[in-house]
Amino acid sequence: MDAAADPRPLILVACSGGADSMALASALAFEAPKLGLRAGGITIDHGLQPGSDARAVEVCERLRALRLDPVESIAVAVGRDGGPEAAARDARYGALDHAAERYGARAVLLGHTRDDQAETVLLGLARGSGTRSLSGMAVVSGEGGRYRRPFLHLDRQTARRACLAQSLPVWDDPHNADPAFTRSRVRHEALPMLEKALGKGVVEALARTAKLSRDDADALDAWAAEAEAVARAVRPVPKDRATVPTRPTAPSHPTPRPTSAPPGARAAVRPTADAPAGGPSSPAPPTAGASPAAGASPAPAAGSVGSLTRSRPSAAAEPCDVIDSLDTAALRDLPAAVRRRVLRRVAIAAGSPAGSLFARHIEEVDRLITSWHGQRAINLPGRIEVLRQGGRLVIRQG
Repeated sequence: MDAAADPRPLILVACSGGADSMALASALAFEAPKLGLRAGGITIDHGLQPGSDARAVEVCERLRALRLDPVESIAVAVGRDGGPEAAARDARYGALDHAAERYGARAVLLGHTRDDQAETVLLGLARGSGTRSLSGMAVVSGEGGRYRRPFLHLDRQTARRACLAQSLPVWDDPHNADPAFTRSRVRHEALPMLEKALGKGVVEALARTAKLSRDDADALDAWAAEAEAVARAVRPVPKDRATVPTRPTAPSHPTPRPTSAPPGARAAVRPTADAPAGGPSSPAPPTAGASPAAGASPAPAAGSVGSLTRSRPSAAAEPCDVIDSLDTAALRDLPAAVRRRVLRRVAIAAGSPAGSLFARHIEEVDRLITSWHGQRAINLPGRIEVLRQGGRLVIRQG
């Protein structure tokens, strides 16, 4: 039957020709017909080694020998952003995304094993990354759950033995043994040294850590999404101007207190002031009909509070692109792990590149909430600026 006319769902396997992905391709070829699925294969030619195009042709021949259809080799241009490993990964996933969309594939299978997972966790630990990085690779990831990693529970040697048992030829990428690459050093130096010092089972323990960390990270991310919605909903600032209005004069009648608040919004319903930490508190608003006490100072004019500049709104004030804003009181009482997740989510949504947004950036933004003393705006990667104005954390284009 013509593959284009075959109504069965298509599953693609990404195959480098190595033992892990060849074992996975063979498993897919065997299981797909029993499950009413079509099986195809994609190999990526990164063009980083002499003869890479010939290697891609050989891999395609092996995939066709397994009766996979369609089979395609895709050549990519690897850039330099983020280093050679990250650039190759970005190019590879971009090509796989495009292939999946062209063929209408339901999923793309990746041959990552438990050993790959352990290496990923160790790399995240060495970088001082957070829980999400320590959670390693997900079994299901990508837009719409496109990418699947069915071998994450298997060790690398099991995949190699499966190829030997089926007489499947495999290709060992020389980059995997090149000490110039960080992952290669982790694989051939760091992990063996840890197992020598701590005994067998380090790989399994690191993979188990990834699973536990992922469960924790998923729960914290869900909490952060709810907290973000609450913080965004309370007292939004106008989005057409980046200036801060003067402090409003006291109302001539009492402001009614809300009778109820949405769950998690206890901090968001109390008044907030942007007085620097340790500075004088704002006076309570007078009751209806009350007059100012003798000698009391009038409401402060627009100007400077600590080092936070407050500008008078005027026709000359320059508008700017305010992307988002969050109520600082709604964020202040959150646990640090949740609050910083909210800040990271908002920064990335505003356009700050996730790969360039580090913990130190988020910590500086967090101090605008937890240790406010009139700091200037914080500049984030992607020309994003975060500052505190009128009891809100304002995110704008820098």
